[in-house]
Formats: sequence, C-alpha cells, structure tokens
Amino acid sequence: MNQYIKLLPALALGMTMGSCVDDAILPFAVEKPTSIAQYEYLNNYDVLKSYVDRAKNPNFKLGLAASVSDFVQKGVVYEAVTTNFDEMTAGNAMKYASVVADDGTMNFSTVSNFVETAKAAGITIYGHTLGWHAQQNMTYLNGLIADKEIEFDPGDMEEVQDAYFDYSTYTDYPFYVMGYTPEFVDGCMVSHYPGEWYQYFVADQIPTAVGQNYKLTVCIQGSAPGSLNAQFGNWGNLLEQTVSFNEEWQEVSVEFANCPVESSFVVFQPGTFEGDVKIKWLKVTHTVAPSIGKEVPVIEHDYSDGEPISGWGADLSISVVDGACVIENPSAAQSWEKQLCYEQTTPFENGKTYFLRLKVKGTKDGAVTAGFQNPNGYVGCGDFPAFAVTTDWQEVKVSTTCTGDNATRLLFNVGDYEGTLYFDDVCLYYEEKTNVIEMTPEEKKDTLTWALQNWVKGMMEATGGYVTAWDLANETVSGADNDGDGIYDLQSSANGDPSTNFYWTDYLGDIDYVRILESSARKYFKEYGGDPSQLKLFINDFNLESWWDGNQKAKSLVEWIKRWESDGVTKIDGIATQMHVSYILNEADQKAQEDAIVNMFKILAESGKLVKISELDMGIVDKASGTAIKTENVTYEQQQKMSEFYQFIISKYFEIIPVEQQYGITQWCATDSPADSGWRPGEPTGLWDSSYKRKPTYAGFANGLAGKVVAEPSEELSQGE
Repeated sequence: MNQYIKLLPALALGMTMGSCVDDAILPFAVEKPTSIAQYEYLNNYDVLKSYVDRAKNPNFKLGLAASVSDFVQKGVVYEAVTTNFDEMTAGNAMKYASVVADDGTMNFSTVSNFVETAKAAGITIYGHTLGWHAQQNMTYLNGLIADKEIEFDPGDMEEVQDAYFDYSTYTDYPFYVMGYTPEFVDGCMVSHYPGEWYQYFVADQIPTAVGQNYKLTVCIQGSAPGSLNAQFGNWGNLLEQTVSFNEEWQEVSVEFANCPVESSFVVFQPGTFEGDVKIKWLKVTHTVAPSIGKEVPVIEHDYSDGEPISGWGADLSISVVDGACVIENPSAAQSWEKQLCYEQTTPFENGKTYFLRLKVKGTKDGAVTAGFQNPNGYVGCGDFPAFAVTTDWQEVKVSTTCTGDNATRLLFNVGDYEGTLYFDDVCLYYEEKTNVIEMTPEEKKDTLTWALQNWVKGMMEATGGYVTAWDLANETVSGADNDGDGIYDLQSSANGDPSTNFYWTDYLGDIDYVRILESSARKYFKEYGGDPSQLKLFINDFNLESWWDGNQKAKSLVEWIKRWESDGVTKIDGIATQMHVSYILNEADQKAQEDAIVNMFKILAESGKLVKISELDMGIVDKASGTAIKTENVTYEQQQKMSEFYQFIISKYFEIIPVEQQYGITQWCATDSPADSGWRPGEPTGLWDSSYKRKPTYAGFANGLAGKVVAEPSEELSQGE
C-alpha cells in the first residue's frame, strides 16, 4: 500500500487530551524532508492491523483515538480508522461534560450517531469514559449538592427591628433643630401645628442597607383628622410617604422601597394641618426570610486521634481508651482543684452565646461544671449550667454567654467527682442565623449516587450494548501517599484542584465510587441489550510506567483494585495504561524508562487482569535541556530512535503480557500535534505527519505488532510480510 491513505486531503488528526482531552483539529505545515529517499522504505509497509497475528492473538484489538465529529464525516479520519485499526476511542464525545447540560439534561445524539457509523464500518468502540473527575459539568453537579434556601410562605417573613424611639423616655429634644422644637408631655412627643409649612426630625442615625425595603410604624394621634409627609433617607436621597391620623390613638405604617443610603433619618412635614399631633413611639423595621441556627464549631474532639483532653490536679489520670477520653479521679477535692482544659489561640468572643455538647458517663451519678476562663489572672468569663452524669452514656447540651475579654480556656471542673468519667464527641459551637439548609454528607452521597447512576444508564441506553469495553474509572490514582499506608491516595480535592474538577470520591468515598460505577455499568449494559459475558470494565491511568518512583503508581492501582473487589461482588476486568511517553536522549534516563516499562508490564501481568495500552503516543526530549523537541527540529536519526522505542514498547507488551490478558493497544495521536494544540503542542506525536505521510514511527509500530526485534531501516518489514 502507498504511504498515503488513498488520495485524502492533508488534514491533521491531533488529539489534545490534557492527558485525555481533544483539541480542535487544525492543519499546520511540516517541512519537507531533505532526502526523500531515506523515507522510501516506508512505502513497503502494509496497513497496521495486517501485522497482528490473529492466530496467536485472536482477541487483540488495535485501536486509534480520534474525534467523533471527524470520523462520522467519513473523510480522512474515517479512512485512517477503518483501514488501519479494529477499534476507535472517542476523544471527547463520550465524556460527561460533552453530554450533560447545566440543567442536567443529557444529549446522546452524537454518541448514537457514532455508534451507528462505527457499527456499519465494522469498527468496535472502546468507551471513554464513564467515571472521571475532569471534564464534568461542574455547574450541574455542584448545584445538585448546593445549600438549599428554606421554602416558606411569603406570609411567614420575619420582621427585624432596625430602630425604636420611645418618646416617653425623652425630656429634651435630641435631634437637629430646624426652627421648631416639639415638646415632651405625658409620655408623648407633642407638636403644635399653626397651619403653616415647617418640618422637624422624629428619628435619626438609623442603620439601613442600600436597596433594602423598610417599614415605618408610628403610634400617633391628632387633635383632628389629618396627614403629614414622612421623609426617609438623607438630604441627598429622600423617599417620601403620607402618614394619616385622626383623634384616636393608632399605629400607622408606611413602606419605603429600595433605600438609597446606609444611614437614614425620619423627618415629618405637617404642611397646612392646624392642630396638635402626639406621638408615643416610632420604629423602623425590615423583613427577612425565616432562618435557622447553623452550628459553627469552635472545638470538636472525638478522641479518634488518640489524644486526650489536657488536665491538671493531684492524682488525676487522663487517657484515651477505645475511642473515649477516660478521666480517673480517685479522691474528691474542690471542683476547681482538678480541671480539664481546651486551650484556644483565638479568644472566645465577649457577649456571644456558646453551646457545649458532649457524650458523657461515669462510674456513679454526679455532676460536672464547665466555663470560660481568661488565664491572665484566672478570671472566669461565663459558666455553663452544671450537667448531670449517670452510669449510662447520654448526650448533654448546655449554653452560656462569654462575659469577658481574652478568654482562651474552656474548663471542666471535675475535682468533686470521685470516680471515673468518660467523655466523647465534645463540641463547642455557636449559632449563625441562615436561610439556607446545608445538605448532610449522607444526603450529598445519596444525591450524587443517583446522578452517577443516571449518567451511566443514559450512556448504556445510547450505546445499546454495542460498546463492550469501557474505561470504568479514569485517572483515579494520585501521585501522593498522604495517609502513609504505602500506596498512593485516590484523586480528591485534597490533592487536586476542585475549582476545575469534580471529585466524586469526596462525596461517594474511595471504595463506593468505583463500586457504584461498576454495579451501574453491569446493570444497565444488560438492561439495554448487552451480553453481560462480553462486558469488560477497565481502570485507566497514566504514569504507570513511572521510572522515577519505581512504578509506585502501578503498584498502587493494583492494590486499589483489590480493595474495590474485596466485597466479593465488584469485578474489575482490566487495567488500561495510557503511556504518553517520550524518547529521552539522555541514555541513562532512557534506559531507566525502558526498565520501568518492562517492570510495569510485569506488575500488570501479575495482577491477572486484562491489560490494554489505552493512549499510546510519543514525543522526544532533548538531552541537555530536558525539554520536548518540536516536530520541525526532530532529525531523521531521532525519528529512528522514536521508531525503535515504539517497537520496544509494543514488542515487550506481547512478550510479557500473557495472550489471555492481551486486550489491545490504542494509538492516541494519528498525526503530529499542531503547534496550537492543547495536547503536547507542536510535538511529533503521530505515526503520520499532518499530511498523512507515514513517519519512521509507523514502521516501529508495525514492527512491534509483528514481533520483530529492533532493526536497521533497510531490514524493515516489506509489504505483506
């Protein structure tokens, strides 16, 4: 076959996956080789899939990752896939963010079209991917578990008082005088109106918020029916309403919408009213939605860390046993002579009410007291009511107000309790008013379990049993062991970036996340026409060939699979290794990398799982700088090095992975990556160049499939060999 794929136009098939993300497919110029002759041997090669020994490897699938939108057009991408490969992996089309809208609706039309096109071409599909923390619809998922506003009837709005003026307490006029001063008689503010225009203050320095609506209520009586003008705001921004009155005492209210200022006064203008007006009191209020008290913890201690509460006093013994704090007091004393203490760096707030909740029991009935203390002078700053202790565990809750500054100690006085006390789940908190209700962790898990199952169900319905192999969970393992158990932790917000990623494990748990995915995939695959015996579920990850840490990530992934399967129900069929590698011109580093690849294949083979190279592509790294060499700067000799490395990787796969565990190999980039790509920009990642001319890497790939050892170009495979 000619080195061109028929007579197709020069289009690029670059992938941008950020280890797994597509980019726009754009053409870019490639400098013509200085000697065409040195590449002529590539004309002798057949299509790639012809080099797979189907008798030895009957279940092996050779795949290519590509853009679905390009594939279904049946142009150059379609030809590349159908001519050279058995299987295709979609770049983006089968990922969560490509299907799920901000309101949670799912559009699988692209997926369905892809399946029908592939089915007609006799190409299998590798599903990428059911579970991942990247490329999720953050708006929808975070909205599902966001705090919810309290639902209430508009008639249940709560009234908040902003100011209250009781004129029965006044003897002198306290406001700014504008030519007229009211009198204070018989517990009222009295104004004698002569029937001519003037105005006077009745309230001042009222704290208001810009944009808030306020209600003015006044207890008022006139010597005759009448009205006056009420002004609210300040001299630069005034709102006005009319207040009517008569000979009877009555409470009259008027509304001021959209307050324009942060501090307001109230001024009355009687206009032409002639007579007396008496006012007993005046208040300004606004309404808010009903609220609840939200706990804000200050101290939380369940003793799971093994650390007891601090304490002092003769013969007082404090320890942690079976997850509870044990306080042994063999002899009675004054209660304050033996104390338990939580010391804070930030003082408790003077005037704030605090709540103390804990579980407690003792060897006999009794009581314990607690309180705040300023250690400078041992000044008490508020005592909680004594709480009872019985011989059975009980939860107690008491409250008090902090009554002093610089109180940094919460003390328990236990001197007069002779016997043994047990404390657990100590929590000191205060309450903040809020009109939202936070979902509990259990509620979030339940909600997101539904969302994940719904997503898997939709995908399985759209693919109708045709896609039998899937990345069940993608890139689950991090590169850090923060809990010190000897294996890398799973990806989470603790070691990742929650601003751009949605970590399902944060809410579903390290174990249940994959188990929920697995059970859902098997259930809905069968429900929508799939043969359960054909379904293969993989865990896909990168850096399993990591030579810098002794393949620790590969070892960790194998261990995680054991944990997921420890229930005896969950089954992971295979491990997919991405292998976004680079040939390293530093010989020592390249040798270490090759050794680690061999070691990775041995680790994966020993797992007993199916093994797939899921995202193979390659760059090349400069010896001196350690940076990637761009496509236009790669020499012919360096291309041969890359070709040999492809051949090495693929031949080692066939050599080390047992035939019954060989699922297949997928090349991630058909062509070199465009300079403006988001994935390895400008690097020589492909088996073809951007014009779909074969590169030396094509030969290395074919040689590896054929099981050939590394050879000189003149010894390469001929067509059909």
